[in-house]
Amino acid sequence: MQNLLAMILAGGVGSRLMPLTRDRAKPAVPFGGRYRIIDFVLSNFVNSGFAKIKVLTQYKSESLNTHISRGWRLSSILDQYIEAVPAQQRLGPQWYKGSADAIYQNITIIADENPDLVAVFGGDNIYKMDVRQMVNFHAANGAHLTVAAIPVPLHEASDFGIIQIDENQRMIGFEEKPANPAPMPGRPGWALASMGNYLFDTGVLIKVLTEDAENPMSVHDFGKSIIASMIESHRVFVYDFHTNVIPDQPEQEHGYWRDVGSLGSYWQSSMDLVSVSPVFDLYNRRWPIRTHYDHNPPAKFVHDDVAGNRVGLAVNSIVSDGCIISGGRLERCVLFPRCRVNSYAHVTESILFDGVQIGRHAKVRRCIIDKDLVVPSGMTIGYNLEEDRARFHVSEEGIVVIPKGAGLG
Repeated sequence: MQNLLAMILAGGVGSRLMPLTRDRAKPAVPFGGRYRIIDFVLSNFVNSGFAKIKVLTQYKSESLNTHISRGWRLSSILDQYIEAVPAQQRLGPQWYKGSADAIYQNITIIADENPDLVAVFGGDNIYKMDVRQMVNFHAANGAHLTVAAIPVPLHEASDFGIIQIDENQRMIGFEEKPANPAPMPGRPGWALASMGNYLFDTGVLIKVLTEDAENPMSVHDFGKSIIASMIESHRVFVYDFHTNVIPDQPEQEHGYWRDVGSLGSYWQSSMDLVSVSPVFDLYNRRWPIRTHYDHNPPAKFVHDDVAGNRVGLAVNSIVSDGCIISGGRLERCVLFPRCRVNSYAHVTESILFDGVQIGRHAKVRRCIIDKDLVVPSGMTIGYNLEEDRARFHVSEEGIVVIPKGAGLG
């Protein structure tokens, strides 16, 4: 096994996920009924056998730091660790100026660990990946840098770094978030996008970061500053994420990767979890998604008065521990722990964070409701978006988002 140090970039603001990121970092946003977004990349490394992981935090990191310290304790006797590293301003009174600068400001961590390889991965995407297969690809090609990539529809490609490759999967071109992205050869309508996951030889990484830090014209970002500058001078290869396979993975999940950077993509990725044959499967015991667990009782469904329409019922939904479905109905919903849905309430295509309570006769549709909020009895949300915009945040896709502390009375 290669001596690999993972450095997870988890300091982003996540402005497109506002108001869910108003009080927490984007990687700390809850997802999937009991997880945080950060849990997916951490699980990928731990399940792959790599357990030396630094998580670089910055923006509103208290919730993220607490989650990591309580839920991700590995064995120090085996030299395993997952540690949150706050921005330390080692180079003066300044925060990280970009993703490359974030690693450069923590370059002493790399020197102290002295790994053969450094994996620089984002902490805010939903996917499963056996990192060993990318490491093997990197070694087989004698690469200095390997970038993981995936095809995306051309109309979405302007949100990503777009890559061109030759017949040997060596990178020959890169453009960060182009206005007119180039399609893949032989595949019109699609472009090859960087996933923001990089694998570096350690010596090469230290050299290019140092040169970038000394360049006053640089924006100190991996996509905009580092990758394109390395194409001519280094062996830069592109790893096809579609070739990555994990044990017992269903066919429909191959190549599943979602950037949950907007409210629409976050909601859609959540809905991907609740179908009969989910596009993204949380139930694969050979590739578990790991997280912090509280001590909650099991979920409970009560009342069976069919004639009176008072039945505790959930259809195509995820209902976490500690929830009580007390005579209400759920359809295509994701409930985090300790939620309560009271009698005659109807909740559809919605995401309820920890401790949300839905009052009697309330109707909730296509909503994301943040933790510990109480929807009063009889309230209707999500059926008249003009009215909802006067009270709440409504996304471009018509998803109603109610943040922590919102007055619902």
